[in-house]
Formats: sequence, C-alpha cells, structure tokens
Amino acid sequence: MRANPWLDRAVLKGTLVAESLRSGAVFEVPGVLVTRVVRRDASGSATSSQPSVWTCLELEAADEVADRLADALAGALLAEGGWYANFMVGDEHVVVFAGRVFRHERGDRSRRAEAEAYARKVGVPAHQMDWGE
Repeated sequence: MRANPWLDRAVLKGTLVAESLRSGAVFEVPGVLVTRVVRRDASGSATSSQPSVWTCLELEAADEVADRLADALAGALLAEGGWYANFMVGDEHVVVFAGRVFRHERGDRSRRAEAEAYARKVGVPAHQMDWGE
C-alpha cells in the first residue's frame, strides 16, 4: 500500500460512483488518488433508473486539484438518471453534475439550496442529497 503523498498538505476527499460515468467517458485527473474501492448495495437508495449495486471510488487529492477534478467530473458524468459527484475542499462542498458545478461553504444555506434545486430538477431524490451542510 502506498503512503499518502499529501500527508503534509491540505487534502480534498470525495466519492465517485463508477456507474455515474457515461459510456465512453474517460475520467483522468493527474494528482487524484483512488484510496479505496467499495461495492455497495444501494437497493434502498437507488432510483428506478440507477443500478442496485454501486461501485464507490473514494478519492483524495491536493486541494489545488479541485478545479480540474470538478471540470473532469462535469465532463464525464451521465446527464440522465439523477447522478452527481461531490467532494470537500477545505470548508467548501463541491457538488458536480453533468455540465454543472456548484460550490458552497459549510453553513451557506442559500448556495446549498441552489444545488439542491438543481439536483431535484435532474432527478436526484432528497435522500441522496447527502453532501453535508
């Protein structure tokens, strides 16, 4: 197992559900490390258009990779099916949909509400909007 190369730096952390990537998409961001891969039973959470088992890729990177990561996700995610990816960078939540990125500081209810409204519009059920305050 490799030691984390960012132990002395600020590190963003997030999760990407592999099934949320569109067919043919290439998700490649230099500096992003997959720290863990977990298969999860999502049958209690998945929508009718989502599979019941998800492959979750736990990601880490130096904070300065955040913009490149968000752009890569926005270009690789499925536009249909209510998919998104999210990560934390410092005190900021970054929530990414196909072609769209939202950022809000912890406690900023107004900016979070914008991301939630968009999530509902693209079919994300309320119980999946678990990206924190």
